[in-house]
Amino acid sequence: MVRLETPVCEFGKPAIDFALPGIDGKAWTLEQCKGPKGLLVMFICNHCPYVKAIRERIVRDTKELKALGINSVAIMSNDPSINEEDSFANMKQVAREFGYTFPYLFDETQQVARAYGAVCTPDFFGYNNKLQLQYRGRLDASRKDTAPADVRRDLFEAMKQVAQTGQGPQEQIPSMGCSIKWKEN
Repeated sequence: MVRLETPVCEFGKPAIDFALPGIDGKAWTLEQCKGPKGLLVMFICNHCPYVKAIRERIVRDTKELKALGINSVAIMSNDPSINEEDSFANMKQVAREFGYTFPYLFDETQQVARAYGAVCTPDFFGYNNKLQLQYRGRLDASRKDTAPADVRRDLFEAMKQVAQTGQGPQEQIPSMGCSIKWKEN
């Protein structure tokens, strides 16, 4: 497992369209996922300890962001042949177990992850209502272990600001996680 940090936010970079299958049997596009105030695109997976440490917080924060007009979508881009936990069947199981209320999509070709420049799980991309990038940072101070309950909610606070002003904070702390498991060419 290689640990990586996300790059600095490229403010204003447009969201990239996609059409990916969801665990709900539907095909989802960028347009179908966005909310009236913006969109949070999350690259996550099932096996990564960094994601496992924050799953409940992802569910909490995405529910609260939806109430503010920010929708969320999660994309799993790992090659499931590298780790069975990342299979489509296990995506369904994890989403059900943790109560994911957002579309959970499978990027089998890994083209969407490459287009976005995703590097690790979790990797968060926060967009305003014009689908311009405003946040590329961490959820909170959690790493492989869940941080204390009273830590600053970096992602939530940033996306709340995006919902209110259309702009994200200038200061952002990178997300950290396991490298995306790329297919061998």
